[in-house]
Amino acid sequence: MSEKKKILSGVYNWTFLLIILAVVFLINIIASFIYMRFDTTADQRFSLAEGTKTYLGEADNFKTRINVKIYLEGNLPAEIKHFRDAVEDKLIEFKEISGNKIEYQFIDPNVGTEQEKQELFQSIYAKGQGILPMDLVYMKDGAQSQMMIWPGAIIEYGGSSVQSIQLLPGSRAGQPYALNSEQTLNTIQNSINNLEYMLISSLRRATQEKKPRIAFLHGHGELTYPQTQRVRALISPYYAVADITLNDSINALDNVQGLIIARPRSRFSDKDLYLIDQFVMKGGRLMCFMDELYLNEDTLRRTGETHTTRYPALRLDRMLFDYGLKINDNLVMDAHCAPMSVPFANQSLIPWFYHVLATPTDHPISRNLEPVSLKYVNEILFVGNNPNVSLTPILTSSSNSTVSGMAPLLNLAIYKNYGKSPELVADPENENNKKCLAGLAEGFFKSHFRNRIVDEFAKNSAIHFDTISQVEGKVLLVGNGRWLANEYDSMPTRLGDGWQYRPKKINDLQFSPELIKLKIPHFFGNQEFFQNLTDYMMGDNSVLDIRSRQIDIHEMNKEKVKTHANFFRYLNIGLPILSVLLLSFLINLIRRKKYTK
Repeated sequence: MSEKKKILSGVYNWTFLLIILAVVFLINIIASFIYMRFDTTADQRFSLAEGTKTYLGEADNFKTRINVKIYLEGNLPAEIKHFRDAVEDKLIEFKEISGNKIEYQFIDPNVGTEQEKQELFQSIYAKGQGILPMDLVYMKDGAQSQMMIWPGAIIEYGGSSVQSIQLLPGSRAGQPYALNSEQTLNTIQNSINNLEYMLISSLRRATQEKKPRIAFLHGHGELTYPQTQRVRALISPYYAVADITLNDSINALDNVQGLIIARPRSRFSDKDLYLIDQFVMKGGRLMCFMDELYLNEDTLRRTGETHTTRYPALRLDRMLFDYGLKINDNLVMDAHCAPMSVPFANQSLIPWFYHVLATPTDHPISRNLEPVSLKYVNEILFVGNNPNVSLTPILTSSSNSTVSGMAPLLNLAIYKNYGKSPELVADPENENNKKCLAGLAEGFFKSHFRNRIVDEFAKNSAIHFDTISQVEGKVLLVGNGRWLANEYDSMPTRLGDGWQYRPKKINDLQFSPELIKLKIPHFFGNQEFFQNLTDYMMGDNSVLDIRSRQIDIHEMNKEKVKTHANFFRYLNIGLPILSVLLLSFLINLIRRKKYTK
């Protein structure tokens, strides 16, 4: 090869190398400004929900910049570092949509003097109202190590700290978490799965300037304040919760956007019905949870049977009928049910067909929820032919279900009629057997009083009577109200001038105290169902998609693992070695051909 060709070849090689380096450098610069992720999972578990994208994309939701301070930084164990990175990934995705409205920073709380660290700890702990510390025990360099982390964040909005987020559970004094235990690893993984909900719900609380008002109606034997403390606590971070008694007051429902009627048991007057009707006509959201039948469960357990009786005519059901929703005074029986403990029976546990585990539908309120526990639930029917109102089932029974007669006699021995594999209907796989347990009416309603306005109101010139809805309204009817009631403890106040109440420790919306005592594993979706229906009725869909997201956990096939374990073991060991050998052979072959004359 001539000297000139050698020089040209060298220039070419160096030019080509410089071009490659420049392209790689340019790609890295561009990549630093662009964040992209590709979610190839079937359930899209690593993608943001549509409600999240909508919420973050609306500039009106963020009047000023939000600053999120996450106290997970420093020399962390690998499992916690993985969790910390998952938090950052999620915040990066938030920032991609919201732009400069969201800023975040990771802070190492163990940096600084001892006094500075203690001051920071006290600040973020906030007397137990802020972030709770988590003590960890783990193995490092063959020895057991222990450390304390602060697995949470503080959201600053409008120049002040307004919201704390507990990303991982705090630990009790003297009871650290073993980092290598299956329980702790599952807790971390579950927290990663719930990150989007935890972050977006906290942002929602921090940035909410005015809360819509939801009122619990009283005056007709509804559930009391102590009985509804748990469901109130679920929605109070997002809504202003009030208690209202109508007292024939025209303005009683002013400034109320949502009205909850929880298990009424006495008659509604014409005046009360008129006020509720006009509330709906003006676009109010009406949520009714009703029982048509009374039964004494203590008598049922003691004697083995009991009669059911109708409550006095509430008259509220007549108004709901005009909106397209009818509640029957029967009980739904479902083979998909919870068991009941019966000590004196031939078997201690019997399938109690009247304790229905309701089947969620594809509606956003109930999609992908755990079964909703509805004990002694009435059937809901859709009636009327108003083309401006859409009627949708929200919860149903399973296809292996039926209904009792009107005001039936309940007997614990009913399970004997159906055997060990009960078929309550002739064709238990037929979808037409499903009974509606919760129904939703949406649209423009006709007033219940359009042909019979109350005289006292008709003669009042200050009242504007609407015969049809002025804006689109929503009415929800659930054929059971008892599930909203929580068990509670009462105790005298410190001053001795009254009583204070608190729900018992077991969350009645998620667990049954009876089934817990029997050590029967179960989990109900009642809590998420109530949160979802409230958000949907009030028009806030920012977290509906997240709560109802289904993340499929595919268990390993142990038989396949046992059969093919050696193949994959040898493949993992041999393939890299074979690849290196093959590559070296090819390089050697190319060199021989190039330099051999």
